[in-house]
Amino acid sequence: MMEITRLPNGLTVVTDPMAHVDSAAIGVWVRAGARSEKDAEHGAAHFLEHMAFKGTNRRTARQISETIETVGGEINAATSIETTAYHARVLADDVPLALDILSDILTDPLFAEDDIARECNVILQEIGAAEDLPEDRAFDAFPEAAFASQPVGRRILGTRDSVGAINRDLLGGFFKRHYKPDALTVVAAGAVDHDRLVPAVEAAFAPLGGAGGDGGPAARYTGGAYSETSEGAEGQWLLGFEGVAANTPDATVAHVASMALGGGMSSRLFQALREDRGLVYDTSAFHWALEDTGLFGIHFATEPASMDEAAAVVLDELEATAANLTDEECERAKAQLRAGLLMSRESCASRMGYAARSAMVHGRLLSKEERLEDLARVDANAVRGFIETMAAGAPTMVAIGTDAAPHEARIRARFGAPIRGAA
Repeated sequence: MMEITRLPNGLTVVTDPMAHVDSAAIGVWVRAGARSEKDAEHGAAHFLEHMAFKGTNRRTARQISETIETVGGEINAATSIETTAYHARVLADDVPLALDILSDILTDPLFAEDDIARECNVILQEIGAAEDLPEDRAFDAFPEAAFASQPVGRRILGTRDSVGAINRDLLGGFFKRHYKPDALTVVAAGAVDHDRLVPAVEAAFAPLGGAGGDGGPAARYTGGAYSETSEGAEGQWLLGFEGVAANTPDATVAHVASMALGGGMSSRLFQALREDRGLVYDTSAFHWALEDTGLFGIHFATEPASMDEAAAVVLDELEATAANLTDEECERAKAQLRAGLLMSRESCASRMGYAARSAMVHGRLLSKEERLEDLARVDANAVRGFIETMAAGAPTMVAIGTDAAPHEARIRARFGAPIRGAA
């Protein structure tokens, strides 16, 4: 059974023990991501994720990697819009070692100038790789258009200019402001014992003190459009609308809606775009739920010559789903989500991530049963109503390989508010 303890300094410890496993996943979630950055700090959260592994007063970068791999473990990290997560996977006996390494890199990073210079070059290569991929360019532009001129919409990697301007003082300032006990959630799943882990975590993170910085300004969905008409063999198309925050009753409805529209091979979009017409290779629908807002999206990739026809089909299916989604389709979408939830519980890493999100988003631990009951309450009428209301709002559109203007006019004619700032 999952357990949660909040220490006097505000740090949260969560465990999800799993019987009959010999390993554990342990991670530290920091409530600091891209939306936490000030304008001059764009890319700092992701840069800091890289720098955490570059050495402490106790360990060099090489010693960090060799120490964890000597026991057969692995360690990694990821930056998102709202959080940065550092996590390790080890055998049960090595949980104390993994905790020691994680706490070391998160309480005592060196931020050496020569390491910053080298890692800046690495991140610039990462940005270049993303710029080379039409899909990455499309998904970077999508939140930028949806949340225009706001940290919540900016690309997580930063830009070439913003990353190039990051220095030791800037990283140190971001670290001191955000890497505080009340911004940390330590989570372990697998072969773990809550009563042993809590005092170990308290001791390991004792060097940190004070209160963490805020998560950034409140998000304001604007909607918008972006397009690139450069020639290429691949076209990318995204249509989005304002979604709902993670900690709201409609969040589950939004996930069912995305599954019914484009969550699998039986979904409406896959059947209409690929099976019936052969217009696309890949299509999907999704809902990104954030702390105070959300973003619902529909995506497809195809050759530029087919984009206009495929876009028209998407609008038809979106409108039709709002009008006539059947009970059978809704139940099938719910079954996929239910199976995904239950299957993920077979993985230590997945259970660790679930427990972290539950504690950070809801402030408590949502049981498997509670999640399944929430899902069971969703019906086709709720999904239809959600899509109809959502699609009446200002849309967001991104097109790589074609001009946005004709699509913008078509969306205006079919749905509610106009797209702002088409470019």
